Amino acid sequence: MAYTTIKKPSDYFNTKLYTGNDSNSHAITGVGHQPDLIWIKSRSNATSHSLTDAVRGVGKNLKSDTTGAEFTNTNYVASFDSDGFTINNDGDINGNNRTYASWNWKANGAGSSNTDGSITSTVSANTTSGFSIVSYTGSGANATVGHGLGSEVKFIIIKNRDAGDSWITGHSAIGFTKFTKLDENGASGTSSGFFNNTTPTSSVFSIGNQNDVNASGQNIIAYCFADVKGFSKFGSYTGNGSTDGTFCFTGFKPAFVIVKGSNVSGGWWIKDSIRSGGTNPNGSNPNETQYPAANENTVENKASAFGMDILSNGFKLRATDGFINFQGGEYIYMAFAEEPLVGDNPATAR
Repeated sequence: MAYTTIKKPSDYFNTKLYTGNDSNSHAITGVGHQPDLIWIKSRSNATSHSLTDAVRGVGKNLKSDTTGAEFTNTNYVASFDSDGFTINNDGDINGNNRTYASWNWKANGAGSSNTDGSITSTVSANTTSGFSIVSYTGSGANATVGHGLGSEVKFIIIKNRDAGDSWITGHSAIGFTKFTKLDENGASGTSSGFFNNTTPTSSVFSIGNQNDVNASGQNIIAYCFADVKGFSKFGSYTGNGSTDGTFCFTGFKPAFVIVKGSNVSGGWWIKDSIRSGGTNPNGSNPNETQYPAANENTVENKASAFGMDILSNGFKLRATDGFINFQGGEYIYMAFAEEPLVGDNPATAR
């Protein structure tokens, strides 16, 4: 599928920072679109990540740093709004005077039935930005699931909503014979039980018989991503252990990057351009480098050990920490654009 060039990435992904007030009906505006996946992490307090999406609905919460099953709590996200979202007073997302980062993706609302796979799914798909939210009920046997993107999935995150199973990810850069757990530090493993050793097609992804992705009769959620020129990129790089680190070409100025070692242990390191601020080299000032990991509930850590330059056409590692740049380490990443390097909206480095 040929995607339309996205001239304004914030219409489809955006980072929004805010301060909590411990009240109900606290409206967070300025996202730039009505988000369908909202990922929130406190910057100032050691609380869990919170993920809510429009397919599962408001009050349905998952935490990326635990294996816990989905839980219902209406004190979390109360509504998906035209320019953001409204939250109630749970401390994970709205503690008084606590600071938060929210990362917001636009799909296509509550979704509709998809029969492309051997398992019928409910799919909220944005074919322009290459992102879909997929809900399905496991069969316990090898199966396929429709994702609605019309293009091959490059990165996928799957969570069993009904059980204390791990978050399972698959990434095209290391192949779908392998899996990596979002809630753990460990390196990638190999098993046919997760993706049935099968690369996703333009219409379906494959699952094996592991309970994490396909427990019989249990509810599963998946977040699926495709490469879109000038907007999103899912790739890999080899670390060199130097402050003059590896450069990764994305074709855009990144707004958001997640990095994870595939053959080395280390957390799912998250960086976004809004929290970073300042000018490059980004690792030279520890007040400019922010580090939360998707698998940890720690406070934001400002440390030059996780330095990364944000450039007009990609990112460059400026640190030697094993989380992002161990000598000979293999790393996978996902990145979304702040500004594209294509069309009539050229980006500039800071």
